Amino acid sequence: MSETAAITATMECLDDFMAAFNARDVKAFEATFNMPSVRLASNTLTIIEPGYHRPGMFESGPLSDWDHSAWDRREVIHAGADKVHIDTRFTRYRADGSVIGGFDSIYVVTCENGHWGIKARSSFAP
Repeated sequence: MSETAAITATMECLDDFMAAFNARDVKAFEATFNMPSVRLASNTLTIIEPGYHRPGMFESGPLSDWDHSAWDRREVIHAGADKVHIDTRFTRYRADGSVIGGFDSIYVVTCENGHWGIKARSSFAP
């Protein structure tokens, strides 16, 4: 696969990730990962396996007053045929449109067995 095609597949994966997250569709959300996947946030490393995400995650903690999120920036850092590093920034919003916060992050999206998915992410989001 060319780097251009890899970048296109990565952006589609990230679009699907955000759409599933905003829809609170846990099954579709997990389908955007290549598991196990790693998340580094709040100085904690989490290994994400299938079934890790639950519908209740949208009701408490940092997502308790969250309504939706949107990408502000997605810039390619490095790209190869089966892996792309993306410098991102996203904003979390309340239902009334007010901003909860904007967060810089790095996503690593890989192609495994023909599936493009998030393999790792490091974020300043809680």
